[in-house]
Amino acid sequence: MTKVNQSVDPLIEQLGQVKNRVAKVLELAKSLGADGAEVAMSRQQGLSVGTRLGEVENVEFTNDGALGITVYQQGRKGSASTADLSEKALTQAVEAAVNIAKYTSVDDCSGLADKELLAMKPLDLDLYYPKDLSTEQAIEIAKECERSALDSDKRITNSDGANLDCFSGFKVYGNSHGQLVAYPSSRHSISCVVIAGNGDDMQRDYAYDVNRDFSLLDSGVDIGTKAASEVISRLNPQKLSTMKVPVLFRSDIANTVWGHFISAISGGNLYRKSSFLLDAIGKDVFPNFLSIHERPHIPKALASSAFDSEGVLTKDRDIITNGSLQSYLLTSYSARKLGLTTTGHAGGIHNWLVKDKNIASKGSKAADFDAMLKTLGTGLLVTELMGQGVNVVNGDYSRGAAGFWVENGEIAYPVSEITIAGNLEQMFKGIIAVGSDLDKHGSISTGSILIDEMQIAGQ
Repeated sequence: MTKVNQSVDPLIEQLGQVKNRVAKVLELAKSLGADGAEVAMSRQQGLSVGTRLGEVENVEFTNDGALGITVYQQGRKGSASTADLSEKALTQAVEAAVNIAKYTSVDDCSGLADKELLAMKPLDLDLYYPKDLSTEQAIEIAKECERSALDSDKRITNSDGANLDCFSGFKVYGNSHGQLVAYPSSRHSISCVVIAGNGDDMQRDYAYDVNRDFSLLDSGVDIGTKAASEVISRLNPQKLSTMKVPVLFRSDIANTVWGHFISAISGGNLYRKSSFLLDAIGKDVFPNFLSIHERPHIPKALASSAFDSEGVLTKDRDIITNGSLQSYLLTSYSARKLGLTTTGHAGGIHNWLVKDKNIASKGSKAADFDAMLKTLGTGLLVTELMGQGVNVVNGDYSRGAAGFWVENGEIAYPVSEITIAGNLEQMFKGIIAVGSDLDKHGSISTGSILIDEMQIAGQ
């Protein structure tokens, strides 16, 4: 593994300078009478290029960031931010935060995370792989990506372009408990969106890849070819009649199902009593073959973090064990509202691994994508969702969808202009299997999800 020489890396040097500024801001807040204070700063720099039909559409260089300061005074909270790190601007930001705190209401649940929960010496999770890429090189990769899609099939008649992004940056967090932590990270991606036509029908689809390490990205050619395959497969869709059938959410769409679950067990919705999973700890939410493990410290993973946005140490955690809910997702504030302890989820989740123990015992081939189609038999494969018709208070679910009709375990034809509906509580318990065809493009590593029955509203 080749890593950047951090001793001469300008971004790493800048990180050290920002840590010094954060420490000074915390000292200033204390001198102005704050009971407690926390300071966070993120900075991102990099290159983004876009091409369309062989022409350069945009070239953007990014180098920005902002520092946020929050102070607490006798249960009152004030916040301010600045992108200017000069001593004068930082002083003004702290003074503004202290002044704002004088006029806010007292809230006994606000304040810093408890000191004993903080990550004082966090792990190095190997998240930083900067890429020295020239503008010319980036443009050529984007053009090559789009060109491979356009050349794949004569029915691909237009393009919404290809994009390449290479970003590096860092996060710094400090508070008046004596915590001052930071880490650098990188994120690179390539994407392509193309349009295909056949007669009067026009379809649009895409492909992409994202990774901490640029060298591990799929090639632009492969991404373009995949985008072409996706859009061609969608041509001349049919409509379905209204019915109830099994539904298979393809792995790249399945994360939306877990996203609704995340919302339902998040502290903000729980203390406001706006979730259908109130008081669900220890109860069976999913079938007993399903478990969800959170692993925040996986090296190089996209959602790895040694601490959350409040500086709380992240830990391995079982969210679901054999179908039973083991943990909510809490910040310090929501935890205090509920009389509980924060779970280190300020800012989001950290690397969820969705496991089906039945599949694990049979081997990965038993539940790859083709095997999941066979298990589906006859029903709907969903590859796109539209709209936000989900009510996390009562679990009602209704979204526009497109995908493919499957018969006898084989894709028969594409479908569009349909709505799928159900209730999240019933959908969760109606999961038949989770595939081994893992999508790893985000914070949730999941295979395709097969649900026993949902309502399809068609023509």
